[in-house]
Amino acid sequence: MKKPKPRSKSLSAQRGARLSSPKAEHFFKIAQSLAETGKGFYSRGWALGTSGNFSAVISREPLRLAVTSTGLDKGKLTPDQFLEIDGTSSVVRGAGRPSAEALLHLAVVRGVNAGAVLHTHSVLSTVLSGTHAAEGGIALEGYEMLKGLEGVRTHKHREWLPILENSQDMTELAERDASTLRELPGIHGFLLREHVLYTWGASLQEAKRHVEILEFLMEVLVRAGAART
Repeated sequence: MKKPKPRSKSLSAQRGARLSSPKAEHFFKIAQSLAETGKGFYSRGWALGTSGNFSAVISREPLRLAVTSTGLDKGKLTPDQFLEIDGTSSVVRGAGRPSAEALLHLAVVRGVNAGAVLHTHSVLSTVLSGTHAAEGGIALEGYEMLKGLEGVRTHKHREWLPILENSQDMTELAERDASTLRELPGIHGFLLREHVLYTWGASLQEAKRHVEILEFLMEVLVRAGAART
């Protein structure tokens, strides 16, 4: 008589093995929220292909971030595809490697005490960061939607969205990002020329809202320009 084959572990048992400690459960919950955010951005055309990176603070002492592993389809993100990195971008949990741009996430977290950093690649941010590069940034003013940015109370607010030259030297670029944050306190995001939007928030929800507001306003600028031609 054949012995019955041992059953494979159920999904709940596998998940339980991963969440064997409060720290592991905390990491999983943050990774789960980041994965849902990333899939939402993919569906809106803000993180197509393998573009975009998303992170959130796990702890500050010592500094630890949950961040996407590099080269992933953001429309199919799962919590298991996130890494835990330390303050030097070294992996301390998870399989894979972080994008080199994880250094920029760390610079933003340190520079503005952010709880989450979101880096998206929309068509509009790519276009506007090229066409407005000579001015050094984009001025957003007079729009009611500006009040969706943390701390903004009136449509008369003038939001400056600086544009930085892109670089493949991430250490140098992270230093320039940190310098920009010191020189322009109170900004809610920045663009890398013909590349990406970076924004952040005290929480993941706040950072997500900032992406939505800034993407809306960039679309308004493009459509208004097209309407005038």
